[in-house]
Amino acid sequence: MISAGAIVLGTVLMVSLAWGLQHAATSSPHLLGRTAPDLAIKQLDGREVGIRDMRGKPVVVNFWASWCGPCAQELPILTDASAAHPNIAFVGAAMQDTEDGVRTFELRHPHPYPVGPIVSGSYQAYGVVGPPVTIFIEADGLVAASFAGPLDAITLDHYLSLIAA
Repeated sequence: MISAGAIVLGTVLMVSLAWGLQHAATSSPHLLGRTAPDLAIKQLDGREVGIRDMRGKPVVVNFWASWCGPCAQELPILTDASAAHPNIAFVGAAMQDTEDGVRTFELRHPHPYPVGPIVSGSYQAYGVVGPPVTIFIEADGLVAASFAGPLDAITLDHYLSLIAA
């Protein structure tokens, strides 16, 4: 016998997934199926990480900012996913932020994948208006999907399945 709570939870999860799928398709439709625009970040240690340098591997680009509450909220989910999917590259592109803001955020919320301010390309080229937005790029460099808003684990797993080799 299925409890009423399980039915409600299942319904909420399905509605959330449906909203996410619909929202993802409309947040950056001009990019879907096209080569991801050039983008590079500069990590706090001075090293640059470019999206194009990662060709051959699926990539998740998360546009975030140190002042963005939902960005901090989704960070543990992205961190767990990056550890669980070593075959997928994760990159955090800080937008509308300062180096000090990024440094302070990183000290409070450390994680294993590269993050830093954008130093080449722009968040606008990805159709991003405000954070958080996450872009899912296939190994061949084509944009498979985008998602605007904070990710939950179920939604992130769905999008990762679209780009996982």
